[in-house]
Amino acid sequence: MPESTDQSKTQYSRTKKILKWLAGLTVLGLIFAVILLVYLYATSLPLADNDHNSRLFDIDGEVIATFSPEGKDSIPVKLDQVAPALTQATISVEDRKFYSHFGFDWKGVARAILVNIKEMNMSQGASTITQQLARNLYLSHEKTWSRKIKEAIYTAQLEMKYTKDEILQMYLNEIYYGHGAYGIESAAQMYFGKSAADLNLAESAMLAGIPKGPTYYSPYNNMKKAKDRQKVVLNSMVTTGAITQEEADEAYNELLDIKPKSQPKTNEKASYFRDYIRNVVVNDLGIDSAKLEHGGLNIYTTLDMQMQEAAEDAIANGMDKESDLEVGLVSIDPRNGYVKAMVGGTDYNSSQYNHALADNRQPASSFKPIMYLAAISSKQMTAISQFDSKPTVFKYDNDRKTYEPKNFGDKYLGPIDMRKAIAVSDNIYAVSTLMQIGTDPVIEMAKKLGITSSLNPVPSLALGTSPVSPFEMASAYSVLANEGLRNAPIAVLKITDAADRIVYKVPEQTPEQVVDTASAYVVTSLLESVFDTGGTAHRVADKIKRPVAGKTGTTSSDAWLVGYTPELSTAVWVGYDNNQEITTSESRRAAPIFAEYMEKALENVPPKIFPVPEEVVSVYIDPSTGKLAGENCESRRLEVFVRGTEPTEYCDEHEAKPGSNGEDDIQNDRDDSWWNHFKRWWTN
Repeated sequence: MPESTDQSKTQYSRTKKILKWLAGLTVLGLIFAVILLVYLYATSLPLADNDHNSRLFDIDGEVIATFSPEGKDSIPVKLDQVAPALTQATISVEDRKFYSHFGFDWKGVARAILVNIKEMNMSQGASTITQQLARNLYLSHEKTWSRKIKEAIYTAQLEMKYTKDEILQMYLNEIYYGHGAYGIESAAQMYFGKSAADLNLAESAMLAGIPKGPTYYSPYNNMKKAKDRQKVVLNSMVTTGAITQEEADEAYNELLDIKPKSQPKTNEKASYFRDYIRNVVVNDLGIDSAKLEHGGLNIYTTLDMQMQEAAEDAIANGMDKESDLEVGLVSIDPRNGYVKAMVGGTDYNSSQYNHALADNRQPASSFKPIMYLAAISSKQMTAISQFDSKPTVFKYDNDRKTYEPKNFGDKYLGPIDMRKAIAVSDNIYAVSTLMQIGTDPVIEMAKKLGITSSLNPVPSLALGTSPVSPFEMASAYSVLANEGLRNAPIAVLKITDAADRIVYKVPEQTPEQVVDTASAYVVTSLLESVFDTGGTAHRVADKIKRPVAGKTGTTSSDAWLVGYTPELSTAVWVGYDNNQEITTSESRRAAPIFAEYMEKALENVPPKIFPVPEEVVSVYIDPSTGKLAGENCESRRLEVFVRGTEPTEYCDEHEAKPGSNGEDDIQNDRDDSWWNHFKRWWTN
């Protein structure tokens, strides 16, 4: 028996050693697991397109767009902005144990492993919502062991770092629903024309079934397959107790109002502005494009979505999408330089070229106010300076060259003053002005106002033949709107990184007095005449219920209206990309767009008159002579002047009317003129 006893002792010793080894391995395993979990928790997840795409905010701090190299421009929504039926449907069909597991369906994992070992490939996979999110955010969709290991790691990290609701929210904002729709909000808008919050049970079940096969289960591609999938989702919801069988049957039999196939509506708002901001951030602020697309930046801008929507609506109402006619609109707050709205074309999906920034369009007569401002601020001319509107040949370059402009329709009015010339857009008067004051002061004034394009010092400069952009024109007119003070245009206020640290903050801007307030006001007063009876924009004056100043401009291929109120300076351009000649009806599209936009954009702002500076004086003049109105002048007009440039001589060329009471009648006329002047200020 000693031999048997020795064998038992040996066996016991071996067993004891094995148990010790197993215990040691278990302890080491536990230590390794703890270290691994701590490591995973402490290690940052890689950058992901969804959570780390930079976001664009409007002036109110609302997200209006995202930046993505793949064009995933859907606007993310919070979980409480998604219909409960949609979240229930998604969980029921994709991951019933979502709220109870730690990211993995272990039974599903085991089953998939056995199948993959048997088939010697990666044909099977278990996919919880968290695993799908990890794959979509950080990995490719190739079926390899290395990818599966990474997926498991990222899945664990997601579960450690985020709550279940946060994971579900990210999933619903990331998942692909077909036809370019990334995220539930984009999908709800595209398929049903409504927000995710407003989806009903039938719509929710339809959408929840699509991600399994976005092409296969798309109602646009195959309605039968889409309905079959919808039924699977509804049955899953019944199984999980989310709904009753009666509710499922009712939802399945509901006739769905699926909208015509189009791009998701979430991509439509402020698209041109988004592209403009991309250019500003990368080229002007020096932020790398990769950081913009993957760095999780938060870009806070000056865009006012109420004004932006007003601009887009005005263009939609004023332009024909079936035509190749294009449009550009940019609007700036003159009080601080903030870019409030920008539309660069008729349809972003058709053309991404931003016409609001295009600097190859002739501003035509809309450039004239810049020249008249140069004339008035230099005190070489006033509102009553006269030239003879008649066919004229102008000589320049030491009389070696000639220039012979024409008036529209060959209409010439004879001797006219500046107010009349601006109202009717007289070309002869404009070139006469340029020839008197010279091209250098005009170019210098344009640069002061913010025109950066090159200007050709020739007589035709008076008629706006040097190309500029609508952006430049809106910026230049904003100086007039702001009493001669210039604020450089601003679009980006602040940029923060994913950790909310400030990357960029716009420097505080001090307005620069580039032209005296009195001269700016006189030109503003003259530009109000454009909307009065006989002015080139009179046909839209009744659509703007507030004081407004501006100037139209038309060439054979361009139509403009640039104008402003004290709160907003806006330029609208209409034309063809290939410089095709525009028709008369096409040339008249700019003014209605301007009027509709300005009235809608400022609907919550009380009308305000342009403030009259102390250095401005108002006197009654006789338009025919340019002198102070005398006792017998029948057609007197109240005119404004920079103090010291007003006329001092009285007109004595008119005889008294029969029955005139002399001075009393003149005083009554003056009172009446003041009242009419005030009404014009208030009601225009």
